[in-house]
Amino acid sequence: MKKKEYINDLTGKTVDELKTELVAAKKELFNLRFQNATNQLDNTSRIKEVRRNIARINTVITAAGKEA
Repeated sequence: MKKKEYINDLTGKTVDELKTELVAAKKELFNLRFQNATNQLDNTSRIKEVRRNIARINTVITAAGKEA
């Protein structure tokens, strides 16, 4: 999914849905780091992508909190 599409998808969700997605992204990041440490990870750029997605989710949650 492209960056703009992902951001538009995030802005259409509620805060509870965003928090659920944030937890899932953090779990994925943990698993990727674990695989990287055991040399089982093929695509190391996925770690960077997930970290940025977590930051995007946090930004949308913060913006939604300021609007309310």
